[in-house]
Amino acid sequence: MNIRNNEKNLQFEYEENGEIARLEYRFYKKNIAMMHTVVPEALQGKGIASALAAEAFAFAKESKKKVMVYCPFVAKYIKKHPELRDQLDKEFHPNL
Repeated sequence: MNIRNNEKNLQFEYEENGEIARLEYRFYKKNIAMMHTVVPEALQGKGIASALAAEAFAFAKESKKKVMVYCPFVAKYIKKHPELRDQLDKEFHPNL
């Protein structure tokens, strides 16, 4: 799956047939905050949101940034991938 980091718009993107799925992020202090995931209806059910989250966590790790999660989808994704908990900002997510 070809996901790109659109640094200008601060989002990871996947495009198919003119539809764009995205995971929006922001930089906050020393962290990266995962804000919102949007997958158009035509692209749903293909694992795109999970692929976007995986790419975002890989980017955070490569950038040596801790993650803050605001997005409900990313919160569910972490529950399915507990190995990613080490990347979370423990001050922001003391219970995860």
